[in-house]
Amino acid sequence: MAALSALDAECTPDRPVLRTAVRDLLSVLAERVPGRSVEVRVPPYGAVQCVPGPRHTRGTPANVVETDPETWLRVATGRVSWAEAVAEGHVRVSGVRADLAAYLPL
Repeated sequence: MAALSALDAECTPDRPVLRTAVRDLLSVLAERVPGRSVEVRVPPYGAVQCVPGPRHTRGTPANVVETDPETWLRVATGRVSWAEAVAEGHVRVSGVRADLAAYLPL
């Protein structure tokens, strides 16, 4: 909540608070959408694999979602829509399974 309150006030959350919030929301995504066909990356704090389908085992995954920590919090909590974040270039996606719109907000 501290990270979200800071973002809502248009401030940058403290690093430890931001890290914890990002990792917690990534964990929720992985629990709610189990699988290994999409890798969601939020550098430098974490990455998870999710979404049912073909499993990625080596090299660069075919389906990748990558974003910054602040955008991840906004998208994961519904403060910004998935479509808006992708259209504005705040979320980078590759692969046919990388559309997380059906799973967000958490």
